[in-house]
Amino acid sequence: MCLAVPGKVISIEESIENSPKMAKVDFAGVVQNVCIDWLPGVKVGEYVIVHVGFALNKIDEKDAEETLKLLQEMGDLE
Repeated sequence: MCLAVPGKVISIEESIENSPKMAKVDFAGVVQNVCIDWLPGVKVGEYVIVHVGFALNKIDEKDAEETLKLLQEMGDLE
């Protein structure tokens, strides 16, 4: 089973020719570099669902925060 985690886009890096478009994404205090090539319209402040370093979908803030809360309650976000 795979788990995709919601995170908030905090910055988007300038595109470099022939390189994937990357963003810094905050996962409940842990910031990771994430490929956002599959979501060309994503903006800073929006939430995305990420699996193995790739943003797969956008998610609204309410749903993202609810999911993060549930993951914390289960002990999966420590």
